[in-house]
Amino acid sequence: MEQQDDELIRFEAHGAEPLPPASIEGHVGRAGARIWYASYGAGPAVILLHGGLGHSGNWGYQVPALLQSGRRVVLIDSRGHGRSTRDARPYSYELMASDVLAVLDELSLDKAAFVGWSDGACIALILAATAPSRVAGVFFFACNMDPSGTLEFVATPVIDRCFSRHAKDYAALSATPDDFNGFVEAVSLMMRTEPNYRSRPHPRAGCDRARRTRRVHQARACRISRPQHSGRSDDHSQGRQPFCAVAAAGRVQRRGVLLPRRAPVLKRSLWPRAHLPLSLAA
Repeated sequence: MEQQDDELIRFEAHGAEPLPPASIEGHVGRAGARIWYASYGAGPAVILLHGGLGHSGNWGYQVPALLQSGRRVVLIDSRGHGRSTRDARPYSYELMASDVLAVLDELSLDKAAFVGWSDGACIALILAATAPSRVAGVFFFACNMDPSGTLEFVATPVIDRCFSRHAKDYAALSATPDDFNGFVEAVSLMMRTEPNYRSRPHPRAGCDRARRTRRVHQARACRISRPQHSGRSDDHSQGRQPFCAVAAAGRVQRRGVLLPRRAPVLKRSLWPRAHLPLSLAA
């Protein structure tokens, strides 16, 4: 039965469901940091990228659904998050995207589908733009591509509970368990100022733009309902969102919607809404 925890009471107290035993687990050295990763199962690969201040354990509800659909699941703790370390450089979405590519290389994965939540979604979209040959598709939610895409932050009891869970997990997992305040400050600076793709030309501008445009025009669409949506700004939380990762697996029945085989690419984030319009890469 699907967990109901919209107020994140259970999440604050216990976190997400525990992850299953990993087939492969380790760290890869990358640009002054050690990036933690874990791989589960076999089949076409899907990479799950968690949100800011979180870690891969936040995907505990989604990993089993993907494994049951015949996917290989790869989790990555972003630089400085969870079990991964960082150096003294400021956080950057592009730097963290390069960390993801290093993990793909370590696992000999030429290409994978990506599911990204919040900061992880920003990273996935940057990968799709800068390393398209490595990206089979992206399903993203609760993110932006320039600072104007964010809502004004308003603290709520739900957000406070989510933040409390992040603080507990950071203390338990991080190599610098007493530095949570500095960690939050550094990540928050990145969130306030990045990504900022509107202010400069696209890195793959020119003739390649026509190819990308044709691909969008050839896309298909479906809708995934999210019943009992509260409409609150704090629904940014991923506390009980199984559909995001399940959608990337393809051919999965979800509340009456049969999702296609191809990994979906969300062309415009409309979160929070009762329905998420999806474009499916042709």
